[in-house]
Amino acid sequence: MKRLILVLCLMAAPLWAVQPDEMLDDPALEARARDISSGLRCLVCRNESIDDSHAELARDLRLLVRERLVAGDSNEETVDFIVERYGEYVLLKPRAGGANILLWLAGPLMLGAGLILGGIYLRRRSTTPETDVAQLSEAEEDRLREILKE
Repeated sequence: MKRLILVLCLMAAPLWAVQPDEMLDDPALEARARDISSGLRCLVCRNESIDDSHAELARDLRLLVRERLVAGDSNEETVDFIVERYGEYVLLKPRAGGANILLWLAGPLMLGAGLILGGIYLRRRSTTPETDVAQLSEAEEDRLREILKE
């Protein structure tokens, strides 16, 4: 039973990143803040949301999100404000527009190009006429038999 409680506590560890003094009194604003902060990257921890991170910068970003929401900003305005300050790297899921469209399309385009080039190679290979392979002379065949016997 103690082990089960310990495992459950360890599984809930990321929930402890948001400190009680950071939480807003209004449950609706707090839910919006959690929704926004789950999509923002901790710049210290890299691939961890600021909601899950224990870093000081993540705490500052969580407080900034809550300040913007209390000031009356919408979710989009809050995210835009943070992206303007820290760049698009702060988003865990980058936007698919502008210069990022090249990154979003690069993978599928390269896969398509590889499939097309592979198909062209296989088609050319199958239609290439077979070249005559020179047969060994009697002397060469005798020499080969001697080598193989040794």
